[in-house]
Amino acid sequence: MDEILSSLFNLNGRVAIITGGAGLLGRQHAEAIARAGGIPVLIDIAAAQPALRASQLAEQWQTQVVGFEADITKLDQLEALKNQILAQFGRIDILINNAANNPKMESGSTVQFSRVENFPCEVWEADLAVGLTGSFLSSRVFGTEMALRGSGVIVNIASDLALIAPDQRLYRKEGLPEDRQPVKPVTYSVVKSGLIGLTRYLATYWAKNGVRVNAISPGGVYTSQPEDFVQRLSSLIPLGRMAHIGEYQGAILFLCSDASSYMTGSNLVIEGGRTCL
Repeated sequence: MDEILSSLFNLNGRVAIITGGAGLLGRQHAEAIARAGGIPVLIDIAAAQPALRASQLAEQWQTQVVGFEADITKLDQLEALKNQILAQFGRIDILINNAANNPKMESGSTVQFSRVENFPCEVWEADLAVGLTGSFLSSRVFGTEMALRGSGVIVNIASDLALIAPDQRLYRKEGLPEDRQPVKPVTYSVVKSGLIGLTRYLATYWAKNGVRVNAISPGGVYTSQPEDFVQRLSSLIPLGRMAHIGEYQGAILFLCSDASSYMTGSNLVIEGGRTCL
């Protein structure tokens, strides 16, 4: 039985591209891939230092991890990157669409513009460009390559807020008038909901080509946010807490491996029970 389970979750030699790979969850996804024998390829903007993050992971897990700088909203950069990865590894097996603009609302830093009445069009366009257009273009470039080979996996990182509306009471600040209260930006819900739609579309589009496409909808991850925010959010979650940083690794491994070989077009919801209330 151990050998059977091991083979189901084995990613030996499989090349996994992770957009936003140098970020908080991107590194966790990469660690899950590396621990299963896969080769994580971190894609991120220059400021995120993907090559440095890749070298750190490679040293930590004594395995091969590489990082490349790219703007996933630029088709030519993705095409060049695909050719570079194929030249180095000869294959692309997995794409995790993880990149997104995600303002940290608990800091209150977006009070001035987060409300719909004041939300800047340029921020709307930038958020959708990274979260939706970037995921579409990455899927187009790397998914097409997998489809040509007859096998592959795409995992889109959505959110519990693709299934429920944000509870804006979480972000309220005492003493501020109503029209200045911070809120979770509209683009976050739109992008994450769109990713589930993209998942279903691509799952049926490439099914005959052996490419499986699924999504994961995680809940909030605890990263030392202000205590009042943590308490408010935890009170809405049946398990009574936010997620630990590594708690999505099992889901990522499941969706990327042969353990989920008969699963496509699905959204794996892992949010401590929040959306079942």
